[in-house]
Amino acid sequence: MSGHEIANLTPKQIVNELDRFIIGQEDAKKAVAVALRNRWRRAQIKDPVLQKEITPRNILMSGPTGVGKTEIAKRLAQISSSPFIKVEATKFTEVGYVGRDVESMIKDLVKQAINETKRMEAEKVRKKAEKLAKQIVLTLLNVPDPEKISPETEDYEAKFKRQVEYRNKMLKKLEKGDLNEKKVSITVKSNNLPVFEFSGGSGAEDIDISVKDMVGNLFPSSKKEKKLTVPDALDHIVKTESEKMLDQEKIMRTALIWAQNAGIVFIDEIDKVVAKSSSRGPDVSREGVQRDILPIVEGCTVNTKYGPVNTDHILFIAAGAFHMTSPDDLIPELQGRFPLQAELRSLLKADFVKILTETENSLIIQYSELLKSDGVTLKFTPSGIDEIAEIACMLNNTAQDIGARRLQTAMEKLLEDISFNAPLSGRKSLKIDRKHVKKWFKTSKNNENLGNYIL
Repeated sequence: MSGHEIANLTPKQIVNELDRFIIGQEDAKKAVAVALRNRWRRAQIKDPVLQKEITPRNILMSGPTGVGKTEIAKRLAQISSSPFIKVEATKFTEVGYVGRDVESMIKDLVKQAINETKRMEAEKVRKKAEKLAKQIVLTLLNVPDPEKISPETEDYEAKFKRQVEYRNKMLKKLEKGDLNEKKVSITVKSNNLPVFEFSGGSGAEDIDISVKDMVGNLFPSSKKEKKLTVPDALDHIVKTESEKMLDQEKIMRTALIWAQNAGIVFIDEIDKVVAKSSSRGPDVSREGVQRDILPIVEGCTVNTKYGPVNTDHILFIAAGAFHMTSPDDLIPELQGRFPLQAELRSLLKADFVKILTETENSLIIQYSELLKSDGVTLKFTPSGIDEIAEIACMLNNTAQDIGARRLQTAMEKLLEDISFNAPLSGRKSLKIDRKHVKKWFKTSKNNENLGNYIL
């Protein structure tokens, strides 16, 4: 389903889309579905003053690692085709400390929006750029261009006709790939700008950009000849010609509006910046990070390289495991900016079975397709899948609970020898049933490692 169809999706339909990839966690799915639908509802309001007043209902998700918090946010962004970034709260430091400034999350969101807008606009002009690139490559292959024959030339019409026929013949060869082995010489830009490195700190990204802009004229890019095969030359020329066709200012304006009105920022590990009972040492900085995040989430204007960005209508989704703390331990002001709270539960054996069998492009499908490349057909029986789920569940209960990530651990170890020997084993079929899984688990020398293995 394309992002353009999102306008017609009800919250229930959005949840159905999420169900294709994530098992359970209905509360969290409902919360993000309503938040996404409210964006569409807001866009339908004709009164611009009222529309501006309606801000997103930000969401705080809590629950163990590997239960779907990040996946829900990522899939939501894909469904809606929204600019999306994931940041970790632990990467930020209070203003005045060495580390990333919290405003960088908005700058990263804008960059992502601009890159995606540029990609979409480039796609629109791609056919035109490809057509032009083919003609340029033909000229580089010394195929005569009939357009360059002067009308005053003797036998102009006959020569023109012959060259058109010949050029069309060579064009067909080019399109069929008959000229792929040939090389052409093209002019490429060589950037002579020296490398500048800055230690991380507040505004370091802006300093890097500013210095590059200042010295850009002192170290102008030069041009050099480079020999490329025809396919590589076509790719290079298509990109170059596409860039020339793009309206960069329009892209910037469109991306800024898009980021402001449809952007989604996922702040992970928010629990790691919760201050403990002590107010000394690093706890002071942790609380400082929360206070720095607060105005961004409340709504403010962030100055970026591309222009000012208002954060009023950006959707913020925060998440954390909250093993030793609680969402109530966040500073009250920040709690108030995340009015929707969803607690995600630990996964059970039945969830693991569904993850392996019901999700789109499940691990079973992925591993089966990977080994099919070496001529090995894997056949997972219901009993085998049930046993894999049982083992994953047991390991989560006896070691650290890493949620669905434990399934990938179990699958990787279960199929390790098969994957290693597959290229030499010849074409065959392997049945993965309960007996096979139990035998592997019993005889495995890596049981201890398997229990502690965290992805």
